[in-house]
Amino acid sequence: MWFGDMVTMRWFNDVWMKEVFANFMADKVTEKLMGEETFNLKFVQDHYPAAYAVDRTAGANPIRQQLDNLLDAGSMYGNIIYHKAPIMMRQLEQLMGADNFQAGVREYLKKYAYGNASWPEMVACLGHHTRADLDSWNNVWVNETGRPVINAEVQYAGDKISSFSVSQHAEKGTNRIWPQLFELALVYADHQEVVPVNLNTQVINLKNAVGKAKPLYIIYNSNGLGYGLFPVNKDLRPDQLFALKSPVQRAAIYINAYENMLNGTGYTPTGLLELFEKGLCLEKEETNLRMLTGYVATLYWEFITPASRNACAEILEQLLWTAMQQQPAANNKKVLFSAYQNIYQSQSAAKRIYEVWKDQLPPDGVKLTEEDYTGMALGITLRSDTLTPVLKQQEERIKNADRKKRLEFLMPALSPDVSERDAFFNTLKERKNRAKESWVLSALGYLHHPLRQSTALRYVPESLNLLEEVQATGDIFFPQSFINATLGSYQSAEVAGMVNAYIKAHPDLDPKLMNKLLQGADHVMRAQSIVW
Repeated sequence: MWFGDMVTMRWFNDVWMKEVFANFMADKVTEKLMGEETFNLKFVQDHYPAAYAVDRTAGANPIRQQLDNLLDAGSMYGNIIYHKAPIMMRQLEQLMGADNFQAGVREYLKKYAYGNASWPEMVACLGHHTRADLDSWNNVWVNETGRPVINAEVQYAGDKISSFSVSQHAEKGTNRIWPQLFELALVYADHQEVVPVNLNTQVINLKNAVGKAKPLYIIYNSNGLGYGLFPVNKDLRPDQLFALKSPVQRAAIYINAYENMLNGTGYTPTGLLELFEKGLCLEKEETNLRMLTGYVATLYWEFITPASRNACAEILEQLLWTAMQQQPAANNKKVLFSAYQNIYQSQSAAKRIYEVWKDQLPPDGVKLTEEDYTGMALGITLRSDTLTPVLKQQEERIKNADRKKRLEFLMPALSPDVSERDAFFNTLKERKNRAKESWVLSALGYLHHPLRQSTALRYVPESLNLLEEVQATGDIFFPQSFINATLGSYQSAEVAGMVNAYIKAHPDLDPKLMNKLLQGADHVMRAQSIVW
């Protein structure tokens, strides 16, 4: 918090500065403790998917936003501040060099100590220590939204690279240049050759790659630090991908393949699901496996048709169960067991999960807590069309009073009786019943789960009509979470139409709330062209 205290922002439109600099310094410490490879992996996993989840949408906001009224300051927080800004800061440090960047920050702190300053004044101080055009850099990275699409063109003469160019263009909006540094790797049978890329113009020619032997394949953004959509290697075989020694390279490829799928380029949802399924046994790094299973669940529930989902359900169940048995690490086993619980639909899987819950005997090597068994009970009830005693029995097992109250709150949201679910949803229209916001979000997740959507569709317009009240009465992060929990798992044209109708009927909706709605509706809008 030193960066918000010793020098304080002039106005809350720069509230992001203290957040980012505090975390930036924490990152510096963490990198020394964890080592560069582990830190780089965590940085890629923590920041890039979350930043892309906003920056790819029609509701993307810049890092530095306009703020006319202090009452709206809370609405400025989100993934762009917490996740794109650290990426921007790291690119800025690379652009200037660590020593020059540090000198610029020191100048800023000394000049404005115990006073007020703004981000442009910080940029001015940094500009004294670099020849780079920081004003142009700042306009694209900090004052505007969006990300670039990176393309490459490689030509060969015999078995040698004769030319290699890399270009960029805006994913949406006016064309502009994102100056950034990243690496690509030329992969050969027994080694890799790293080629640094300084993409500071529309097109650059990689002269340092010319004359090198033709590689088996190329990993674009191989160090994971580049920001944008990079070329997809669809010819990259699963045995090659999952055999890559660097977990950072694997993570960068997973993220890029998923983002291109959402853009309708590269893999289809089914093709990407099949690729990621092959990694369930082969990916041994826990955090990568967690990301991989998260993508598998999203593809399964949101981006393939219900018919395709039903057709592949038992195959995916068996793959997850087999992978869980084959993975040697206990944490990996639990990640896969959690993924199994997320996606299962077949009667045989339902019986298996019920037996684990009933006897409280987890699979070999998996350790389960009281909260795990509660989640299992909720999943069992979600998949049942008739009233079962599972939740009541689980309630009796729970010793913690708070957890018991949470389960009691969620019970009507999981009732097999539609009228009881309707009544529960209606209670959420009253502010007092939204006091425990994390409980409300869990309940909405169950109400709008793909297995219950046929009866939950009518909640969507009513939920949209609640948005302004939710923004006025909730925690600063609640409106976005409320929208995500409501719209996040839909893929139907009907829901996309409901969102569009609401937007058309509310032309004067607060712009920041409109952006949050567009961010939360991104998946259902993309599903119209990707799924159907």
